[in-house]
Amino acid sequence: MDKLPDLRAMPFEDLRKLTILLGFPPFRAKQIFAWVQRKGVPGTDDMTDLSVSDRALLARHAMISGCEIAAKQVSKIDGTVKYLFRLDDGETIESVVMRYGYGLSICASAQVGCRMGCKFCASGMGGLVRNLTAGEMLGQIFAAQHDLRKKINHMVLMGMGEPLDNYTNVLAFLRLVGDPNGQNMSMRKVSLSTCGLVSMMHKLSREALPVTLSVSLHAPNNALRSELMPVNQAYPIETLLDACRAYIKTTGRRISFEYAMFDGRNDTPDCAYALARLLKGMLCHVNLIPANPVEEHRRRRSHKDAVRRFQDILEQAGIPATVRRTLGADISAACGQLRRQTDTAQSFGVQRS
Repeated sequence: MDKLPDLRAMPFEDLRKLTILLGFPPFRAKQIFAWVQRKGVPGTDDMTDLSVSDRALLARHAMISGCEIAAKQVSKIDGTVKYLFRLDDGETIESVVMRYGYGLSICASAQVGCRMGCKFCASGMGGLVRNLTAGEMLGQIFAAQHDLRKKINHMVLMGMGEPLDNYTNVLAFLRLVGDPNGQNMSMRKVSLSTCGLVSMMHKLSREALPVTLSVSLHAPNNALRSELMPVNQAYPIETLLDACRAYIKTTGRRISFEYAMFDGRNDTPDCAYALARLLKGMLCHVNLIPANPVEEHRRRRSHKDAVRRFQDILEQAGIPATVRRTLGADISAACGQLRRQTDTAQSFGVQRS
């Protein structure tokens, strides 16, 4: 039996066509879209302004993808919340909600696992299992909002997976989450992280979506970057930076470079000077990230003095640089620490939700 279409992944026009096929009056499409995309209901039974018979008819021809909270952790340090979400097929993903002065921001996942194989990240250690659908990506936002009873107004696609490796679904998700009749999230409040899939970066630049592109760089030369990030063998730094310059020229948007810092590996003054030369004249910003511990990789984070010295060298060369504040450190919710959970919620080490 074929899987029913997912209402949560449907653009309004597709939903309108479905309601016409089902014989609903024209106004039903807007009602259903609001229930699914604005209120984030988990099922058709929650659509209380539809008759019982209309809800039943809709349920026979469409579904709403599930994204339930299997477990969660709350940081005692800063209130960051890490969620373990279970999907309809039993697969699990992790997402993080961070609290800032301007509101809540979610670090959402785009894939179950990841195939990029970066040597400092927990998400890809088991490889890629599958892509998430647009509905499953939206489900993370709705599940967290319902749990916290607050609206999430910022998002970073920096959770599990490489967003540009799931390009079609991620693009559909961005258009849905930004729909004025849905969550209406400003694309200027969305950051999309990539390890540097150059062909997809060029494609994204033509979409006219003013998202912030965050490029994981982590090294100032090909030898070191290839050691840390296998993708560099396909798209070396020169090719990647050419794509970044093209993205800036096409979109007018500043690139954000992510730079995780490892003790004695990529945090030396020589690395800082080399990075400054690479980025000279580019409309960009560098986020310096004292590397977060992943037990299996056994790399140590840079000392705070080395991070400060690195930042000073970049800024003296005219490259804007900030040191990212680590949130959720006590619950392994920081950059690079999200991983696929393969057994029960108890393996998450927290209470059931």
